[in-house]
This record gives sequence, structure tokens and C-alpha cells, in this order.
Amino acid sequence: MATTNDLKNGLVLNIDGQLWTVVNFQHVKPGKGGAFVRTTLKNVLSGKTLDRTFNAGVKVETANVDRREMTYLYKDGPDYVFMEPDTYDQVNVSAAVVGDAANYMLENSAVVVARHDGNPLYVELPASVELVVQHTDPGLQGDRSTGGTKPATLETGAEIQVPLFLNTGDKVKVDPRDGRYLSRVSSK
Repeated sequence: MATTNDLKNGLVLNIDGQLWTVVNFQHVKPGKGGAFVRTTLKNVLSGKTLDRTFNAGVKVETANVDRREMTYLYKDGPDYVFMEPDTYDQVNVSAAVVGDAANYMLENSAVVVARHDGNPLYVELPASVELVVQHTDPGLQGDRSTGGTKPATLETGAEIQVPLFLNTGDKVKVDPRDGRYLSRVSSK
């Protein structure tokens, strides 16, 4: 148990039997009346967000979520297999839990697997991943100055929008949370 004064981003709360992550919080002390805490919560399993207000000092139940860095090994049927680098223990995680992260995971890449009571909740990738463009149509000479985009297929099979100057074989940096192109990775 914690109080609303202990809330911080990333903390997982157990509200009505469901797990919610604190995305944003704000302590408010109005000139008249008691203080309160305004929060934005995200459901760990469904991804649904909701705004909730708590009175200051109220006790909230926190959930014990174990976040461990693991290595993605391979896909085994409908499951994905991850390994703890320290103990070499392997964990199978269903495709439903992995979700869209599967579009940006390469074998032997480091990810964070969050578990509650031994059950995997979600897989979190780094803020950016570097992937090779497997196929994209060539940009036309006159199109280079317009700043437009074109579709590109990455080595994982994910399809994103990239600038016109990119070619097949280029390495790009992608934000795995929304599939947005960030930059081209120079081959030094």
C-alpha cells in the first residue's frame, strides 16, 4: 500500500482487480478545499487510458511488477521465447502479450519483460531500434526536395513510412512505440 503522495510515473496500481500504470500525475492544491492528485492511468493488459482523481493522502494498492531485461531468442509457434541473461532461464510469452512489439524485434535483441505473479504482462522495447530496409521503391529524382514519404518494408516484416531518399539496404532508426521513422543510421 502507498499513498497518493507516493505516486510517480511508471508505478503500477491494482484498482478493482485490474493493473493500471501511472502515465502522468499532478498534485493540485487549490486555494479553497483539500488537495488532490489528478492522474492519467493506462491499463496494463488492454492499453486503455483513463483519467482519475484521488484525494491527497488516500491509500492506493500498488502491484508488484517484476521488470527484467531479457533477450529475445526466437518464435516458437504462437509464442515468443525470451531468456534471462543471468540465469539462462527461458520464458514463453504469448503473441497477445507481445503485441505490436513483435514487428520490431530481432533475434538476440534486448527487451524488458514485465511480469506480475509470474505471468507476463507486456514486452517493452527500447526507445529506438535499428533495422535494415528490406524493400522500398526508389525515390524519383524530382521528389527528393519535397520532403514526402514512401512505404518501406523492414527486415522484421513491419511496414513504415520513410523519406524518399532512402533505398533498399539502408539502416534506419525506428520508434517501436508508434512505428515512426526517426533517422538513417550512417554506416561508419
